[in-house]
Amino acid sequence: METIGKRIAEIRKQKGLTQEEVAESAKINLRTLQRIEKDETEPRGNSLKGICEALEINIEDLVDYGKTEDRTYLVYMHLSVMSSVFIPLGNIILPLILWLNKKDRIVSVSGQGKNILNFQIVWTVCFYLLIFIFVFFKIMHLPFNVFLFVGLMVAIGIFNFLYPVYAAIRVSKGEVKNFWPAPIKFMK
Repeated sequence: METIGKRIAEIRKQKGLTQEEVAESAKINLRTLQRIEKDETEPRGNSLKGICEALEINIEDLVDYGKTEDRTYLVYMHLSVMSSVFIPLGNIILPLILWLNKKDRIVSVSGQGKNILNFQIVWTVCFYLLIFIFVFFKIMHLPFNVFLFVGLMVAIGIFNFLYPVYAAIRVSKGEVKNFWPAPIKFMK
């Protein structure tokens, strides 16, 4: 599991902040922040609160009190997307249920679940929009290439069926990252 210091350094770098900026904003000594990021010490009390405020994150995002690590559950959550083959909107409903059930109890479920759901909402909207366009063109007797349309539908369907397998394999190997591209963040 990733240490608090490494998480702080990672979040600080993602936000494009220097150690000096974070230390100044958190009202702590620069050397203290450097020791925290090198895991020489752990932030406590006001230091932890100040760092979280400087990085604009919740303390719970850094410290996983009472959370367990369960890669199997993460794998199931990624693979649950494939339920859309059998259940309409199953690619959103089942991951949502799994996310809501364990987001506060298992490490990485909260972030992974949000990432999966954001992508699946965008994917579903695009998929049904394509179907709507097809029906519209068909009703209006407008010219269109049926093979191109069917090929596009099959391609994005296959992507959403095989990509969860790739993500699940990566998660099972311990690479816990946000694998799903989420162009629009519905859940933050």
